[in-house]
Amino acid sequence: MAEGRQGDRFGDIDRHVGERIRERRVLLGLTQERLATRLAVSYQQLHKYESGENRLSAGRLYQIAVELNVPVAYFFDGIEAPDRRPSERDRLVLQTARAIAGIGDPEAQRILAELARFLSAQAPAPRERP
Repeated sequence: MAEGRQGDRFGDIDRHVGERIRERRVLLGLTQERLATRLAVSYQQLHKYESGENRLSAGRLYQIAVELNVPVAYFFDGIEAPDRRPSERDRLVLQTARAIAGIGDPEAQRILAELARFLSAQAPAPRERP
């Protein structure tokens, strides 16, 4: 994904989260000033959070969720997650790791890990299929 488009997507999420904060604040009858005081930030800073102009840290988002009496996930309701299916190579790597982890003999696990390291150093880098 191009940097500009990815940045736009993140900005959309920031605005969505801000709108959800504002909706919940208004629903509870809180002013920006009152919620800002509870969060120990200026009302201008809260306004920037609500508009999506400023990003929220995870800790600040959690604090807001506590003050507004909602789970953190509330702020993300309505955002569709991108379809992120693992590639065939990713599935193969995961299956291999699970198979090695399922071997009960630690020495056999070590030998297989060494073999994999050796083979990866010998082989050219794999190409992803289109």
